Amino acid sequence: MPSGGLEVLEVRPSFFVIAGPGRDVANIGVQVGEDGLVVVDAGSAAGASAVLAAIKRISPKPIRYVIDTGPDADHVGGNEALATAGEKLFGGSLLGGGAQNAASNAAERAAPILSAEGVLRHMAKSPAGGWPTEVFHYSRKAMYLNGEAIEVLHQPAAHTDSDVFAFFRRSDVVLAGDVLDTRQFPVIDVERGGSIQGEIAALNRLAELAVASVPVVTREAGTIVVPGHGRLCDQYDVVEYRDMVTIVRDRVRDLIKAGRSLADVKAAQPAKGYVGRYGNPDRFVEAVYTTLGRAGLSGPRGTAR
Repeated sequence: MPSGGLEVLEVRPSFFVIAGPGRDVANIGVQVGEDGLVVVDAGSAAGASAVLAAIKRISPKPIRYVIDTGPDADHVGGNEALATAGEKLFGGSLLGGGAQNAASNAAERAAPILSAEGVLRHMAKSPAGGWPTEVFHYSRKAMYLNGEAIEVLHQPAAHTDSDVFAFFRRSDVVLAGDVLDTRQFPVIDVERGGSIQGEIAALNRLAELAVASVPVVTREAGTIVVPGHGRLCDQYDVVEYRDMVTIVRDRVRDLIKAGRSLADVKAAQPAKGYVGRYGNPDRFVEAVYTTLGRAGLSGPRGTAR
C-alpha cells in the first residue's frame, strides 16, 4: 500500500509498519484496536502529512498515543502534527469559546507524546508543540490499550541516553529505534550520552526480549523486531548484529590497552570483515574508542583521544 512514497506493511493482524525509501526515513509502528491507534515514532516534520495519510489508510480511528523511541529529528519531527491529529482517551476542556480557549482546548485534546525524559531535554530548542507531554526516567513504563500490554523500556546510554524499546506483547512486535540498524554500524551519539557499553547492553536486552522461530524455523513465526531504519528483523538478526558490535568493541579495547592512539586504532582496521556489509566504520570506531576511554580505559598519555 504505497502512500506518498511510503509503504504500509501489515506485520500482524492489528499491527502495521510504515516505511519509506532513503536513509533518512524512520520506520513507524501503528497498533490498531478498539481504543484507537498507538503510533511509535512520528517521522520527520517534512514527512508528517504523508505519514498521516498512510495512517488514515490503515484506520480512521483516532491516534491515542505517540511513542518516541529516541530524540532524532527523523523520529520526533512529526510529533506535533500526529499528536494534534489525534485525541487523548479522556480529553476535552471545560473552557468556553474564544480563540485562546479554542487553542487551549486543541492542546488538551491532542494525543499524548510519550518518551524517556532525555528526549524532552534534547528537544529543548525545537518548537514546543512537538515536545513529549508524558516522560519517564525509570526503566519501564507500561500501559494496556487495544487489549494488549505495551511496555516502553528505557535503554540508557546506547545510541543516545534517551532510547526506548516499545514492546507490544500480544502482537509480539518490538520497535527498537536507532539502537538497531542493520544497514550500517551503530550510530553512537557520544554528545547525547551514547556509549558502546550501553549499546551492547541494549542489544543484549533486545535479544532476550525476542523469541526465535524454533523449533520449526521454516515458519518464520518468531518475534518481529522493527529497527529504526531498514528491513524487519528477527531474533537471529539481533544476535548477529550484537555479536558484530561486541567483536569490534573487543578489538578496539585490546588496542587501547596496548596504548594505541585513535589514528593507530583506525589504521588497524578493527572492523575488518564487516565493512563490506555495514559500510564505513570510522565514526563507529571513534565512538567506541572515546566511550571506552571515558569508562576507564585510556590511550597514550591517559586519554582516549
